[in-house]
Amino acid sequence: MCLNWRGLQAPQRTEVMTKRCFLVWLIAVFATLGAGCVHEDRYTYEHIRAAHPVQDMHPVAKPPSPPELTGPVSIEEAIRIALEQNPDVDMAVARIRQSEAMIDEATAAFWPVLSAYGEYIQGDAPSSYLFKTIDQRMLPPNVNFNDPGWFENYEVGLRVRWNLFNGGRDWLRRKMAETGLEIHQLDRQNVENGLVESVIHAYFNVMAARDFVQIAEDSVGTVAEQKRVVAVRYQGGSALKSDLLSLEVRLAQAREDLVRAKNHESLSVAALANLLGLNADTPIRLKGEENIPVDFPEDYRAGLKQALAHRPELRKVRQQVVSSQMALDAARSEYLPRLDGEFRYYLDDPDFDFDTDRENWTAGVILNWDAFTGFSTKARVEKARGVLEEMLAADRKTTQSIQLDIKTVYLRLAEARARLEVAEASVAQAEESLSLVKKEYEGGSATITRYLEAQLARDRARIRARSAFYDREKAIASVARGIGYWVRYGERATSSQ
Repeated sequence: MCLNWRGLQAPQRTEVMTKRCFLVWLIAVFATLGAGCVHEDRYTYEHIRAAHPVQDMHPVAKPPSPPELTGPVSIEEAIRIALEQNPDVDMAVARIRQSEAMIDEATAAFWPVLSAYGEYIQGDAPSSYLFKTIDQRMLPPNVNFNDPGWFENYEVGLRVRWNLFNGGRDWLRRKMAETGLEIHQLDRQNVENGLVESVIHAYFNVMAARDFVQIAEDSVGTVAEQKRVVAVRYQGGSALKSDLLSLEVRLAQAREDLVRAKNHESLSVAALANLLGLNADTPIRLKGEENIPVDFPEDYRAGLKQALAHRPELRKVRQQVVSSQMALDAARSEYLPRLDGEFRYYLDDPDFDFDTDRENWTAGVILNWDAFTGFSTKARVEKARGVLEEMLAADRKTTQSIQLDIKTVYLRLAEARARLEVAEASVAQAEESLSLVKKEYEGGSATITRYLEAQLARDRARIRARSAFYDREKAIASVARGIGYWVRYGERATSSQ
């Protein structure tokens, strides 16, 4: 910058100083605003949580429980609460919102871009002097082109740019964004499909744990009563001390089993609360439903056919194959030129007056064609082709995994049904055996050890029977998950009410 300050008159100096002070003030304002936008406290966890309030899941905090938890909860209610509050569902919904925004961003490429700008420049470069002075419509006569002198210019304007052709990349990006939305919607369905199964499993785990506690309490009560009777007989001399000691040991074991059963129940309730999106300390009472109706094919082949048609994982990976093909075509389109239309309207003035007689405009079409990019375009095409091949392999792997999953859940269902049948028969046998041994013990023909063994066998048979029953119900839930039955289950349940 070359400015002959001493050659300026006092009014001219005042005008120049005023303009400079204005520019310094404008820069200071923008700097202050920018500093405020990036304040250090803005990027702390506490500030972000305060700005975006969500349900507090911090371990030391207890979020308010849903109104449904004031009373016993049914399976249907537990599923609905989980679908509304589980963080995995919230994350899936957030990804869907991101995809919707990406569609809007991709659609914006089809619209023109309008921008406004302002510029201040001064100097003594001959080329800048000539261009800026001509745009000001103030080129002095007899100017020395080699040494035109110092100049100053203010420029404001509008620029409109509209892409006319870029090889179809904008269209492909929009289609990829739409496919991405479908992928994330399927991802949410996959989350919900697995979540419903997990809630049903957790619900039945709590039910089983509650039954185990009841069995353990019955066992403690029975053994305690027997110990009281034997203690009276021992005092009267009609029972051996070894019998009393055996009962004391058995009572201690029964109480240990009761403590273990209660701990298992507490952990099961905490696991269910976690699936419902609640604090692990939230108390939950269950209505005690022991089944949930599920319509599924009994035949494995029919179930596999339904799974291949409805499982969101498979539909998701196939949409990823489609998106990968679009990405490959988009990479190939970079070999094509780009054509843009551009219009510019602006005013130049040395005194910040911007008279309309100094307005300027330009309009034209710009063609850009990268003839050689150092083989980077070829590398991107090869990368996109590799992603497509990976997705095709993932499609084959997912199909095989679903087939294995369906075969596994059907076999486990058959196994659970057979185990339940055997367990129920074992309970009847154990009850009859205990009844006989009790009569023999009371008649003096059986020892206390044999009686305690029969009672323990009966309790274990009851536990196995309840476990087998809930295992069968959980196996049914797994089959339903395998065929995609729980996809949109919450919507179906709501619409049927």
